[in-house]
Amino acid sequence: MEALTALDATAQAELVRSGEATAEDLVTAAVTRIEALNPQLNAVVTPVFDEALEQVRAGLPNGPFTGVPYLLKDLIAEQEGVRFCEGSVFLRDHVSRHDQELVRRLRAAGLVILGKTATPEFGMSPTCESTLYGPTRNPWDPVRTTGGSSGGSAAAVAARMVPAAHGNDVGGSIRFPASCCGLFGLKPNRARVPLGAAYGDAFGGWACEHALTRSVRDSAALLDAVSGPEPGDPYPAPTSPGPFADQTRRAPGRLRIAFSARPADGHPVHPDCVAALDDAVHLLTGLGHDLVEADLPGLTPEVGAAIGTVYGAGVSWIIAYWIRELGREPRRDELEPLTRAYWEHGVRLTGGNYLLAVTTLQGFARTVAHFLTRFDTWLTPTLAQPPLRLGEMTSTEDEPLRAADRSAPFVAFPAVVANITGAPAMSVPLYWSGSGLPIGVHFLGRVGDEATLLRLAAQLEHARPWADRHPDPSTTPT
Repeated sequence: MEALTALDATAQAELVRSGEATAEDLVTAAVTRIEALNPQLNAVVTPVFDEALEQVRAGLPNGPFTGVPYLLKDLIAEQEGVRFCEGSVFLRDHVSRHDQELVRRLRAAGLVILGKTATPEFGMSPTCESTLYGPTRNPWDPVRTTGGSSGGSAAAVAARMVPAAHGNDVGGSIRFPASCCGLFGLKPNRARVPLGAAYGDAFGGWACEHALTRSVRDSAALLDAVSGPEPGDPYPAPTSPGPFADQTRRAPGRLRIAFSARPADGHPVHPDCVAALDDAVHLLTGLGHDLVEADLPGLTPEVGAAIGTVYGAGVSWIIAYWIRELGREPRRDELEPLTRAYWEHGVRLTGGNYLLAVTTLQGFARTVAHFLTRFDTWLTPTLAQPPLRLGEMTSTEDEPLRAADRSAPFVAFPAVVANITGAPAMSVPLYWSGSGLPIGVHFLGRVGDEATLLRLAAQLEHARPWADRHPDPSTTPT
């Protein structure tokens, strides 16, 4: 069983195609591992094991991942007939009435969905510690955060419950947990993966769908399986230069890479995160790339305020959407203090406030685009601190913004720039601290250019393999 769960999704699919294993073998191995480890980690919050086995026995589509077990993050990705809560007590009894287009495509690729993974309430925190689900624990150290908001998926993949799992990203929510859990996390270009049927876009185009994976090739092949427009999408993604999986087999060439260890807001950076960046710079230089120290321009207080306006408006939209769907407003005890504070801020904003913020951020996106005409990518630590202890980024009734205040130094590097600009970005697991915690490094790409990032990621994976590094999640939480 462990030999199967140690393989990435591509290798598992190859076993099914060759007849060396069956889809039921893979699913049974994954379910066994989830049942053994989930009591400690709290990663899978809504299992659908029986339904998954029924799907396997009924026959699966012939796709690139036929028979491979997979998990959905319990945010945006609706699956008909399955509980869908988005980490909120307000939605604790809600059951989805439709499949998201992404879910249809995952099934068409042959993936077998085993359930939903934990997320903070409405994905609005970089740690998975919702009132509804309780804390999700990092397999590398169970007293620490997985990162968020795709932390349940990250914990499941790092613990080898499944080889890959769904994630989405509005401001770093794929890349932060990838860093905390020692995984590869690619945030694709805006509109590369559709958000229908429920949404055209979310947060003004900031939200992106993809996955947390252990290998670069899995990420690329999954993106091939689910990318492409859906009729009615509000805008298209730029054309890609062919299958993303092909990019992982091509050399990146000699790249010009800007790098910085300085957050724009002046927050201090933990020495382990600086060491991770220095290590990556040394590795990249040895691979023949040109490294230039340079800060990203344009991150002004005005831009920061505009980001806050969009977040406030976004939370107001989320709550308004669910009030419409459920036919009632949330009671005070059905929203966490942080969500309620963001909602109260959002409802005070006017349409003019929001559109002025959009104008500011579109101007900033042009500044970033001009900067990246001189460089192929911009490199920083993914996070400014190693995974924090659970409880450090949570709010209380007396301090509703405590989670936001405590998380600001943690997420000091501007992962949200990729969401604002629509550009692809990735966290790559190249470094582990002296205490054994994974520390990711982050690459911001040019708009529409996942290809360069995937070629570079594959080169780094070959030069510094990380697949054999995995935690022992059987450790008892302390």
